Amino acid sequence: MAEDSGLERTEDATPKRQQQARTEGQVPRSKELGTFAITMTAVAMLIAYGNSLYQQMRLVLSKALTFDQPTLAEPDIMTRRLHDLGLDALIAIMPIFGALMIVAVVAPLLMGGWNLSWQALEPKFSKMNPFSGIKRMFSPNSLVEGGKAILKSMLIGGVATWVIWNERAEIIGLVKLSMDQSLTRTIELTQHTLLIVAGALVLLVVVDVPFQIWQYHKNLRMTKEEVKQEMKESEGSPEVKGRIRQLQREAARRRMMSEIPNASVVVTNPTHYAVALQYADGMRAPRILAKGTLKLAEKIIEQAREHNITIMRAPPFARALYHNAEIGDEIPSALYTAAAQVLAYVFQLKNYQSNGGIAPLYPESLPVPTELDPESKKKANEAPADTSPHEEPRA
Repeated sequence: MAEDSGLERTEDATPKRQQQARTEGQVPRSKELGTFAITMTAVAMLIAYGNSLYQQMRLVLSKALTFDQPTLAEPDIMTRRLHDLGLDALIAIMPIFGALMIVAVVAPLLMGGWNLSWQALEPKFSKMNPFSGIKRMFSPNSLVEGGKAILKSMLIGGVATWVIWNERAEIIGLVKLSMDQSLTRTIELTQHTLLIVAGALVLLVVVDVPFQIWQYHKNLRMTKEEVKQEMKESEGSPEVKGRIRQLQREAARRRMMSEIPNASVVVTNPTHYAVALQYADGMRAPRILAKGTLKLAEKIIEQAREHNITIMRAPPFARALYHNAEIGDEIPSALYTAAAQVLAYVFQLKNYQSNGGIAPLYPESLPVPTELDPESKKKANEAPADTSPHEEPRA
C-alpha cells in the first residue's frame, strides 16, 4: 500500500478506482442523514396519522380501563383481554413503525445510491485478527465516528431534556386532564419534541454530509505511480499494443489475400507495386481488392498467377491506384479512363483465349494524371521511362 511504501496519495481517484471501490462496497454514507430522515418521517406520520392514532388509542385505553365482574373474577379472561388490548395497540401504531422501517432502509440510499456488493459480505480473516481490531478501534476514522456519536447523543439528549424541562408543568398536569385531552396533548408534545430534535439534527447533517464526501474521496486518493500503472493497464504496454496492431495487420492481410481470386486484373509496377482490381456488371466503378508493395506485392502477384488472374505492367497506373484509394474503395474518377482501357483489354484477351479470333491490341499508353502518380509528379519534366502496359509473358 501507499502508506506502507512512504508514497503520498496526492491524485484524485480515477473512474476505474471509484468503480472498484463501489464493487468492494465502499460508498459515501451519512448516518446523521438517515437519523434526520427517520425523525422527520416520524413527525410527518404523527401529523398525517395523528387523528386516527388518537381515535384508536382512545378506544384501546377505554377498553383497558373498563372492568366488569367476570373479568376480575377470571384470570384467564383478564389475560386474554390484555393480550387483545396489546394487539390492538400494536395495530394502531403499526403504520408509523412500518413507515419508519421503510425509511430506515431507504435513507442510506440518499447518499451514495444503491450498491449491493457481494465482496463486502465475504468474510475477511484479517478482520478476525485481534491486533488489527484494536488498531481499527483507535484509528483516526474510528475516533471521529466515536466523537460524532457522543456529540449526537449529547445533542439529542440535551434537546429532549430541555423540552421536557420547559414542559414539565404541562407533562405533570396530564394526569389531571381527561383521557381525550391527555391523549391529544401527548401527541402534540411528541410532535413538538421531535421537530426540535430534527432541527438540531440539521446541524449535524450539514456538517456530516460534506465531511463524509470529503473523507470518501480522500480515502480513494492514489499515488502518481498508481495512476501511471492504471493507465498502463488500461491502455496496454507498448509491447502489447504493438503485438495487437501486428495481429490486426495480419488478419487484414489474410482477408485481403482471400479476395484476390475475385479480381479481374492485377496491375503492377512490375514488382514494387501490385494492385488487384475487380469489376463486374452492376458495379458503379472498379474497386480495389488488394494492394501492396515489395514482398506483399510479390505475394499478390503469386496469388494472381495461382488463380489465373491477368497480370499487367502499368507502372504509373499501379502507383496512382496504390496511393489514391484504399482496399474496398472505388477507384478515383480521374482513373476511370485508364481502368476502362485495362479492363477492356482483359475482357478481350479472355474472349480471345476462349474463342480464338483476332488478338486484342495492348493499350499504347494509359491516361494517368501526373498529380495522382507521386513518381511522375516528382519527375514532371522528365520523360517517363515506361508508360506502356504490357501483359506479363505467359507460359
